Amino acid sequence: MKEINEFLNEDIITFGQNGHLSPKMILIIIVVFIITAVILKVLKKLITRKLPEEDKPKFTSVFSFTRYFIYLVVILIAMDNMGINVTAIFAASAALLVGVGLALQTFFQDIISGIFILVDQSVHVGDIIEIDGKVGRVVEIKLRTTRAVTIDNKVLVIPNHKYLTSILYNWTENGTKTRESVSVGVAYGSDVELVKKILLEVANNHPAVLKKPEPIVLFMNFGDSSLDFKLVFTLNNSFEAIMPQSDIRFKINEMFQKHDITIPFPQRDVHVFNK
Repeated sequence: MKEINEFLNEDIITFGQNGHLSPKMILIIIVVFIITAVILKVLKKLITRKLPEEDKPKFTSVFSFTRYFIYLVVILIAMDNMGINVTAIFAASAALLVGVGLALQTFFQDIISGIFILVDQSVHVGDIIEIDGKVGRVVEIKLRTTRAVTIDNKVLVIPNHKYLTSILYNWTENGTKTRESVSVGVAYGSDVELVKKILLEVANNHPAVLKKPEPIVLFMNFGDSSLDFKLVFTLNNSFEAIMPQSDIRFKINEMFQKHDITIPFPQRDVHVFNK
């Protein structure tokens, strides 16, 4: 037993005055690496078990980067235990690390946000989202960026850190059905019941408007030059809501002209005084 202990503590390599490497240290390093690998493997299984299959490869690539970083920390700790001056290594590379850190700050924000999206499942491929006033259908979620296609077939490339710094509206989080509206004003003195009847008729006759829940008409306000109404209806494809909204406006204008209902415009009286 004494011989084994002497063998384990015998210095194989020496570094300067205090640094040394023994078989015992090598065994400890190997055991630490094995334990670290097992812990990381368990963590990976716990995190990815609820992820969709298409998102698991994305998370695995990020996890691999994190694993290498953790191994690097373990190596540095092991070097410190062997008596190697790790502080000198950090001091020599401090300026480089600061420069690289500043350059990659936004990059890592995007990566971290991408991980949050994958784990939290707040956004999925196919969702219709609105961020910073831009609306698009999500077609791809990557670790650094999310790609969405707008109604006019333009591609939005959204850095993932935007999800942390901006308010995100997910139009389809509760399903594909959304409540849309069309506002219109009519002249004072118009038959408001007839206006309501026409608006409901126009909505119910449009093929894209769902019958349940039924469209409704809201009398919004007594405006400066008009009585303001809002026609509220439900669509099953809010991404293309602009098209049925346009159709409904065309039909409302046609029906109002047919029933002599005027859509007013703001008017101002100008008084000229001669001195």
